[in-house]
Amino acid sequence: MMRRALLALFLLLPGALAAQTGPQPRLPTEPLTIVTRDGTRHAFSVEMAIAPDHQMTGLMFRTEVKPDEGMLFDWGRVQESNMWMRNTLVSLDMVFISAEGRIHHIAERTTPRSLATISSGGPVRGTLELAAGTAERLKLRVGDRVEQRIFGTAP
Repeated sequence: MMRRALLALFLLLPGALAAQTGPQPRLPTEPLTIVTRDGTRHAFSVEMAIAPDHQMTGLMFRTEVKPDEGMLFDWGRVQESNMWMRNTLVSLDMVFISAEGRIHHIAERTTPRSLATISSGGPVRGTLELAAGTAERLKLRVGDRVEQRIFGTAP
């Protein structure tokens, strides 16, 4: 009986995703600060994608990401992060962050609507999506520090 219920859920899930045609409502926001190697502090207000359904939808169907905003995916534990741009209408910078709050990898100017996998290239605690060009504009680099409560620091 349990196997049949799981199979039904598995078969319904792709259909539910395909039926979605608009953005999810804005998620609760929290502060996040990126501190670059020269000590410059860059403050953001980020939507917190914690629940699996929020993470699955992310920034899909959004037409804009403001320069001081973004979305932080909290995986809840350290793991490889594999993202895609399915139904994402705007290009993004993806910042993959270690459990210690250090930038592990940056994928800049991702391709809208692409199904290609964008990988963290190793275990991370969170993935931060920002407007495309933010990493270049702020001169973000691997090793820069991210202050946010999920990394045990507060901005």
